[in-house]
Amino acid sequence: MMRVLLPTDFSENAFHAISYAAKFFENSTCIFYLVHTYTPPVYRVDYAMGSPGELGLPDEFRYLAEEQLENTRKRIKKAFDNPKHSYVTHAAFNRLEDEILDVVQKENIDLVIMGTQGATGAKEILFGSNTVHVMNKSNVPVIAIPADYGLHAPERILFPTDFEIDFDRANLNFLLQFAKIGHSKVYVLHVSAPQGPTEDQENNRAKMEGMMLEQNHEFFNLPDQGLIEAINAFQQEHAIDLIAMVRNKHSFMERLFVEPIIKNMGLHSSIPFMVLPYNL
Repeated sequence: MMRVLLPTDFSENAFHAISYAAKFFENSTCIFYLVHTYTPPVYRVDYAMGSPGELGLPDEFRYLAEEQLENTRKRIKKAFDNPKHSYVTHAAFNRLEDEILDVVQKENIDLVIMGTQGATGAKEILFGSNTVHVMNKSNVPVIAIPADYGLHAPERILFPTDFEIDFDRANLNFLLQFAKIGHSKVYVLHVSAPQGPTEDQENNRAKMEGMMLEQNHEFFNLPDQGLIEAINAFQQEHAIDLIAMVRNKHSFMERLFVEPIIKNMGLHSSIPFMVLPYNL
């Protein structure tokens, strides 16, 4: 059974990401956790001391959040009436990224799916700050869904890699499981360095090839060039539906995956973006 966490700020962008999850896993048994966090615009004394509920006081912000979560649950069940799916709602007085990490651990979550923008997000911003923080800290895969992306499963997944990581630690099995559910082809993209591959890179590539024997895939080795330009050009040429990358402190992901760079590096935000954690 898949356990999927779906953060929501009750925007249409968030509901679109929830719909993507329900559609993608339509043939899978899933528990979806609808999570919302709230912080009062002005901190009262009771919030400074902890949640009002802990002090025996009414918490109107929680009541409102729980009501909106229930409305979201009813809406998604009406749109996707699927007996394989169940929904759990969760409201908390906390920062979103902190609550997500807490729920991931407590509920043994397999995947987080969230929108790329909040209710007032500017379209030119590739990823909102909440999305970036969750991607940077989560120990389970995270997928960001653009607001205007269709609800179809990704036929073609792009996986850029420098082969500098041990794929036993990169949760590559989740990517392959995800590709199997979506009947997707995985395109492995490597941009060669002028000096050629190291022994470790060759070993890691061989390991990855072994892991993907039963997966529809293709390896591409491009000559030395800018990584972002290579990804964007490949994505457009091959009509990629999803980009998947490993968050690894010892590879190019570290150089890319900081918020100011993500917002300006030119990766198109028109398709979903998956980040796989790396277990040290």
